[in-house]
Amino acid sequence: MDPVLLGFIGYLIVVVVVGLVAFRYTKPLADFLLAGRRLGAWVVAFSERASGESAWLLIGLPGLALATGFSAIWSAIGCAAGIFASWTLVAKRLRIQTEKLGALTLPDYFEARYQDTTHLLRIVSMAVIVFFFTFYVSAQFLAAGKVLNTTFGITPLHGMIIGAVIILFYTIMGGFLAVAWTDLVQGILMAGAMILLPLAAWIELGGVAGVAERIGDIDPNLLLVTGNKSGHALVMGLIVGSCGIGLGYVGQPHLLTRFMAIRDPKELRKGTLIAMSWVVVAFWGAVLVGIAGLAHFGADGLTDPEHVMPQVATLFLPAGIAGIVISAAIAAMMSTADSQLLVATSALSEDIYHQLINKDAPQKRLVAISRIGTVLIGVVAFVLAMNAEERVYWFVLYAWAGLGAAFGPGIVLSLWWKRTTKWGVFAGMVVGSATAVIWHNVPALKAFVYELVPAFVFALVAVVVVSLLTRPPREIPIEG
Repeated sequence: MDPVLLGFIGYLIVVVVVGLVAFRYTKPLADFLLAGRRLGAWVVAFSERASGESAWLLIGLPGLALATGFSAIWSAIGCAAGIFASWTLVAKRLRIQTEKLGALTLPDYFEARYQDTTHLLRIVSMAVIVFFFTFYVSAQFLAAGKVLNTTFGITPLHGMIIGAVIILFYTIMGGFLAVAWTDLVQGILMAGAMILLPLAAWIELGGVAGVAERIGDIDPNLLLVTGNKSGHALVMGLIVGSCGIGLGYVGQPHLLTRFMAIRDPKELRKGTLIAMSWVVVAFWGAVLVGIAGLAHFGADGLTDPEHVMPQVATLFLPAGIAGIVISAAIAAMMSTADSQLLVATSALSEDIYHQLINKDAPQKRLVAISRIGTVLIGVVAFVLAMNAEERVYWFVLYAWAGLGAAFGPGIVLSLWWKRTTKWGVFAGMVVGSATAVIWHNVPALKAFVYELVPAFVFALVAVVVVSLLTRPPREIPIEG
């Protein structure tokens, strides 16, 4: 049997077994959605990181580096700053408050925090989650098709089907517990791949000097972190736009649930150290993989730049190891898609059915509805992926912008500013998500700067201004 295929099959067996084992421990809805809040720092840190980066890290970012050279590093810098802000500004306070309020989901938290008897915050936040996560999950399915097509020669459609079926299986079976533990495996695999692959490729290409010489022959500007840009193109188009990606981390529901699931808030400090160590390894490695591909293939050597990671793996690693490393790309896709499916599912089972339709529903029925919802959302995302025209990188960034702008300002201010009101949070959700959608779909605006930057800023202003104009909420002590 092909060693690459053998390594890939071995990885798939591991995640399926995890799903089957986790099924035994997933009984009430709290288990399905938050693993009963009993996860340790290592699992939470690796799960948050693996879920946070998706196929964007191993497929999209190397593809960007191949296309643009060292200027891709700005995206990595922005992400690192955003991840640190999320772990230090949001994690502990959100964990304490959600347990205190009995909240299992982000809509739960907003409604309980502001005692919203109208359910307005729940409904709007649920709608935002389902809409953008459908796009997000589609990007992961699209990435699976690309990786399996490049590696095994199967059609992109069949690759998407394989990836979708595996993700849906273990998410349905084990819920959050299965997702978190498979994320631990996937996170280790992703970090290992981003150490081993660039190291092997750069040595083979002659080290730093060899890579620099090859790229210099293609275009010396590719060696510059400025990309030879200046003025507005450098500041807004490259630095602000790329670093602005980091703003989204404080508002991603599938990452915030990781903080809510840790067994002891005191362990979050340890989790921060683990997560940031992972960031340094994985992001720098992803850029270096793309640079290695640029040195070997040239700027136009691949029809699709996002095929660079599996191509570099098959070229510079022994076949069996290449199979395991390529599995890391599938791991990246799966670790995000399963988390997003779970959060979107919670919007249907907990935020709609349980809270708005049947508050006395038995736990067994709620878990069953969650599993059915997972399948339905997965099918819609798959259909959307089949008709996708954009690359994984831009597909992910669109959903990232909508979620980050809709929830980020409201989350941070609700935890740190007592004057924040229900109407302020509502305004932030509407302004943030609407700005992201409009900005993304107007070519002139999209070319000016990445949509998350204006969307986040406008949403932040909306939360502050509307909160100051409306009645303060009844005092709820904020701990942390």
